Amino acid sequence: MTHFSTQSNIKATQKSSALLISKKGLITLSSVLIFIFFIVPILRLVWQSFQYDGILSLKHYTTILSEPFTWNMLKNTAFIVVVSTILALVLGVTFAWIMAYTNFRGKKWIQIFIMLPFIIPSYIVTIAWTQFVKDLPITVNLYSLTGIAFLLGVSHFPLVYMFTVNVLKRIPKELEWAIRTSGGSRIKTFIVVTLPLSLPGIIGGGMIAFLSNLDNFGIPAFLGIPANITVLSTAIFQEVIGYGNNAFARAATLSVLLALIALIVTGLQWLLLRRSKVMETSYIDHTPRVDLGKWRSLVEIIVWALVLLFSIVPLISMLKTSFVKTYGVPLTLDTFTLYNYNFLLYDYNKVGDALQTSTILAIATAVICVVAGTIIAYMRIRKNTIFSKTLELIVAIPYTLPGMVLALAMILAWMQPIPGWNPGIYGSIWILLIAYVTRFMFLQVRGSSTAILQVSTDLEEAAHISGASVWAKWKAILLPLFLPGIISGSVLVILNTLTELTVSSLLWSSGAETIGVLIYNFEQAGYTTYSTAFSAIVLLYMSIFAGLLYGISAIIRRKRVSHDH
Repeated sequence: MTHFSTQSNIKATQKSSALLISKKGLITLSSVLIFIFFIVPILRLVWQSFQYDGILSLKHYTTILSEPFTWNMLKNTAFIVVVSTILALVLGVTFAWIMAYTNFRGKKWIQIFIMLPFIIPSYIVTIAWTQFVKDLPITVNLYSLTGIAFLLGVSHFPLVYMFTVNVLKRIPKELEWAIRTSGGSRIKTFIVVTLPLSLPGIIGGGMIAFLSNLDNFGIPAFLGIPANITVLSTAIFQEVIGYGNNAFARAATLSVLLALIALIVTGLQWLLLRRSKVMETSYIDHTPRVDLGKWRSLVEIIVWALVLLFSIVPLISMLKTSFVKTYGVPLTLDTFTLYNYNFLLYDYNKVGDALQTSTILAIATAVICVVAGTIIAYMRIRKNTIFSKTLELIVAIPYTLPGMVLALAMILAWMQPIPGWNPGIYGSIWILLIAYVTRFMFLQVRGSSTAILQVSTDLEEAAHISGASVWAKWKAILLPLFLPGIISGSVLVILNTLTELTVSSLLWSSGAETIGVLIYNFEQAGYTTYSTAFSAIVLLYMSIFAGLLYGISAIIRRKRVSHDH
């Protein structure tokens, strides 16, 4: 009996030691991979900006900051980003207040249209608007600082709306009633109660809109480059493709400046959110708090008109252009043609190749992010160690940085990972995959974290007590419970990857054109009828793709509910 007990103890000790070794090995491997893919590119970028003739120097910084062009570019960037963020805040907060507090009819429907300018890729929105203003009876110049700022604001106000609307619904109505019953006006109630308590949402949405406007490449490229208006993101792009003296070093220097602005704004957001008042309940109140009375119909007409103007009307103008063979000709029965679609779908092979390349990259990115992102999220939520916190922070850095900065960092890191050795990653589809995974991993970590937080630890503890292995626990218990939330995160990853342009604009290579790159090339070459037609095809493709993904998610949710019952 003693001999049997001793053998059992030895086996248990061996099993524990093997488990400890495997855990240490997993942590070591994870640390190495995270360092190579997430940290090294950023370090190489910063290092390159300080390299001048093979020595460490501030020469690139002093040269660039002494050029009048640089200050004009920074002035353009500041004007466009600030004005577009103010516009996004005004539109986002206004629509959020109306949807959260008033007895506006048809809220479910209008919220879909409010989100469209953000869901549709910004470069397609730009093409749509350029076709729309062309048909107006008055002259509207989108190829200007105000035009770029306007389109950025329209594209990103849904971010402010998303952050603000639920915060407003969580503010206890009793606090507002207290001000109203004591004789306070609606304006005083808004200033004293609503605004201070909604600041976390407004600040969060405003800062995200600011960073998105700063990061955006599509709108400044489509409108700014033809008008000789340069901002930081397009300046980096032009430096790299210009192949001038010290092109990569100058682009790296500009990238560091752009990254510093983004990091300062991120830090400011964190500071403001810490100091803002957070006094909200977990209960979301959907009941109206403000009766519009006789003004309801007028408000509904104005809101619907604005929302349709921002989301649908430009797309209709874009579609009109896609059905004429010659750009600038009005659409009539005589000029209507399907030639552009026929050419793109049957005669121009690059369209099919771009759709295939983007789809493969989107699915591969989602698979990698689902596996790695869910593991990181699980460690962060269930373990909550310094290592897991650091891991989440490192994964968040590439998503926080502007896409153009990350793209250049990837070039510098993978052109020659080791001096004198070129593995052939740069200039191939693999660098796009690495960049997409690095860029969008954080989206999956957030999506999976939300799913994990919603599941109690009781089932895991029960499985552990019953002696279930790690694989059995995940297969039978955790994965079925986490899956709907994980899929929601993967949908975001897929849709962002499918139509990505900013990172792809520097990393694509011949034979590996993506959807965004092909549309950009069409537009830059002056083939507007092709760019509008391909944009319409892409929107249809995205709708089908998103419908399939959400359909799969809905089926899984129904199976989970029926299983629970």
